[in-house]
Amino acid sequence: MASSSSSSQAARAVPNLAFRRLRGQRSPGEFAAAVRKAARQIGEQVSCDARYIGRVEAGEIRCPNYAYERVFLHMFPGLALADLGFTAREQVRGGRGGRGRPPEPDSACLRPCDSPTSSSSPASPNSPFDSNIDEVSDVLRRAFMTSGPATVAAASLGLGLGLVPAQRRVGDAEVNAVEEAVRRIRLLDDRHGADGLYQRAAQPLRAAYALLDAGLTARRSTADRLHAGAGELAISVGWLAHDSGRFDDARSHYAEALATARVAGDEALEAHAFCNTSFLARDAGRHREAVRSAQAGQQAARRLASPRLLSLLSLREAGGWAGLGDRSGCEKSLARAHAYFDRGAAEADPEWMSFFGEPELEALQAQCWAALGEWPRAARHARRAAALQDRRFTRNLALYRAELAADLARGGFPDEAAEAGHQVLDLLDGVQSSRIQSMLSDTASVLAPERGRGEVGSFLDRHAEAVR
Repeated sequence: MASSSSSSQAARAVPNLAFRRLRGQRSPGEFAAAVRKAARQIGEQVSCDARYIGRVEAGEIRCPNYAYERVFLHMFPGLALADLGFTAREQVRGGRGGRGRPPEPDSACLRPCDSPTSSSSPASPNSPFDSNIDEVSDVLRRAFMTSGPATVAAASLGLGLGLVPAQRRVGDAEVNAVEEAVRRIRLLDDRHGADGLYQRAAQPLRAAYALLDAGLTARRSTADRLHAGAGELAISVGWLAHDSGRFDDARSHYAEALATARVAGDEALEAHAFCNTSFLARDAGRHREAVRSAQAGQQAARRLASPRLLSLLSLREAGGWAGLGDRSGCEKSLARAHAYFDRGAAEADPEWMSFFGEPELEALQAQCWAALGEWPRAARHARRAAALQDRRFTRNLALYRAELAADLARGGFPDEAAEAGHQVLDLLDGVQSSRIQSMLSDTASVLAPERGRGEVGSFLDRHAEAVR
């Protein structure tokens, strides 16, 4: 039954000729770069590449998600989605019932969303993740359950892990599902933090590596994409473990991604794995390892033509030097990071780096100066990071404000620290991140002797209630 559903779905895909005409003489890669540039102009973040453009033109994506919709309408003012060759979202999602509540913004149409499916796990009205996770569930269930080489895992977020018999070789549908799982996990983490996602996200990761282990890809290009997708998925799941305080699990996932990169000869994946390994090492207090990992990542990234990637890796190195108390090493790395950053974005920038803009640049500098004990300087950078951050990316906004609160508290500005702490608490209803909660608890401890100050006492009481 699953196979026939997949076949009928493929048969319904109609090439989007209107969208193809709008691309004109530009290559898919050039057009994808134009999409990313347009997104930055309106403060949007999309992970657009040539494959995405190809899928739209092939009719595989019948309607864009909300982020892409805003970008496309900005690029082509005066045109509606129908003029761009897309189907109205209401038509595409018409068969989706029984969800308990509608999905949140930006959660629609990851893949062709015209196949109604139902979840075996009812949505919980208390969880901000469930409607989004249902979306990911449908994507992965369709891809993994309708293909499956011998004993491949059929996984989805929020659903169980099963086995399906061999039917055919691994192809684009399976690889697309892995790649989309990575994108969805990143988006959900941006919105809500890691704690509510980690356990569920581990299931598609096991499925992706089961596909790799089966070794039944039809083409070398498909195998390369599958390796890259599985490695990126390992990093994404590793980050969820990292952000939720499961450092040993994170280290294992990052090592798995690095091994995958080495097997596939994928320098971009290797650089990403080293970047996250450096970040984890710094958070775990292994500062020398943080420096070495960041330097190894820079070595892997040198041929990738992405100054922004080298900038981020230089910032990771700076964080390691700061943790070692080496001000000179930190400043040299920061100067290099700024020089790379100032070269601007490039078409070769990895898709996963969509988070890395000026707010993150400021936040990572704040962390460096905080590690060196220069609290007022750290607070200035953290304040700028919070001011620049897009308000829709709640998790990062909460993180930057938590950093600001910590720096102000240690810098001798208790009232301002309490005010920033209140702002973090305002955001924590929709964010589940052990990392942020731990930072806020540390700030509360620093401020405890100042309880007699009105704003501080109010924050401490509110924080204690939130912890309870």
